[in-house]
Amino acid sequence: QQVRDHLLLNFTSLDHFRESDVPVIVRGDGCYVVESTGHRLIDGLSGLFCSNLGHGHGDEIGAAAHRQLAELAFVPTWYLAHPSAARFAARLAEHAEPLGLDRVFLTSGGGEAVEAAWKLVRQWHAANGEPQRRKAICRRLAYHGTSLGALSFTGLPGTRHPFEPLPVPTAFVQATNAYRHPLGSDEAAYTRALLDEVEAVIQWEGPDQVAMVLAEPVQNSGGSFMPPAGYWAGLREICDRHGILLVADETITAFGRLGHWFGSSRFDARPDLITFAKGATAAHAPLGGVLMGPRVAEPFTSGAVMYMHGLTFSGHPLSTAIGNAALDVYERESVLANVLALEPHLKRGLDELRRIPLVGDVRGGGFFWAVELVRDRDTRETFDSAEADWLLRQVLSERFHDLGLLCRLDDRGDPVIQLSPPLVADVAVLDRIVDIVGTGLEEAWAAWSAR
Repeated sequence: QQVRDHLLLNFTSLDHFRESDVPVIVRGDGCYVVESTGHRLIDGLSGLFCSNLGHGHGDEIGAAAHRQLAELAFVPTWYLAHPSAARFAARLAEHAEPLGLDRVFLTSGGGEAVEAAWKLVRQWHAANGEPQRRKAICRRLAYHGTSLGALSFTGLPGTRHPFEPLPVPTAFVQATNAYRHPLGSDEAAYTRALLDEVEAVIQWEGPDQVAMVLAEPVQNSGGSFMPPAGYWAGLREICDRHGILLVADETITAFGRLGHWFGSSRFDARPDLITFAKGATAAHAPLGGVLMGPRVAEPFTSGAVMYMHGLTFSGHPLSTAIGNAALDVYERESVLANVLALEPHLKRGLDELRRIPLVGDVRGGGFFWAVELVRDRDTRETFDSAEADWLLRQVLSERFHDLGLLCRLDDRGDPVIQLSPPLVADVAVLDRIVDIVGTGLEEAWAAWSAR
């Protein structure tokens, strides 16, 4: 009742709960969460792509939090510093060393990190004699945050339109959706087409006007769009040729989601900056940030320019102490190795779902997957909005819940089931996820066929 009377939920139509209660999660247990009714569900979305270590390390990480609060509750990182933030930054720099990134600015989350990166980019260009670079290139359907700067880069019309005009002029190119592209089956030609579009948009906007190209290594919104071979190398070449900074938004893909500390490493991407959040503390506290290399950091670290940005809780002692404790678990328990070892097993299981006529595409990597649903598999015809709403919210959502799975059913693009389990999941948990999704889809196909 307190939820119904007093709590405004994120991106949630309260219409859904006029005749039913809001589900309340009261406990976590490994890769499971438990509702107030006692119903257990696999946390098949890792909360919101962030509970990377599941729900089994609360005592250890809580003890680290207690030690920090007993020693120092707060000091800002404006003109001071403290050991937890310094240690966390140094450890991140060590993991990002293969990408040539060694300097960190800390935030409270991913949207703030994207805002912070944009300000760094703008100031960097101004410091290098090009203050006219005020434009960004991003991808359609991509989500980069909801504050007005980050929303400028978000390619979701329904999310943008209520708040337009937005402050940053942004042009959009297509996402790396091979399933929906006419050249998708020819990887080399497909890569060339994507990069030609990026080049054409830059030429249209003015090569000396564009400050930043921003993209996720694997795009989340729309359903785990994987980049084709050569795509990130091509972005790097284009940005270098035009003097543009390349930013990888790794709010989701960092900290092992794709089996690497940073998803950029999987695709041999060489971004100038990386934004991160979510997995930084494995969701035990809010924490995000921006990683950059010496070239981008130089105007600020040399003292030539002061970075004109700050947040009260940037590098909060509690959050960074928790971040250090989470890194301890990642490293000690070989969490990233678990993802790489089990990725082929999870892929095989999800590929078996192609037996169900509703399944058009299965795509992803690591523990970051999407199953796209289609009206007609031969023509790849998608569902209209009413049909997608019926399929996702009236059929699959309730059935998955009853069978014991939390995941995301999303139709901001074509309708998809998004699966992103904790990185500590074992074969039994992964198999159960696939079984539940398969059962739900078989029943949904029967219901659809009977309409």
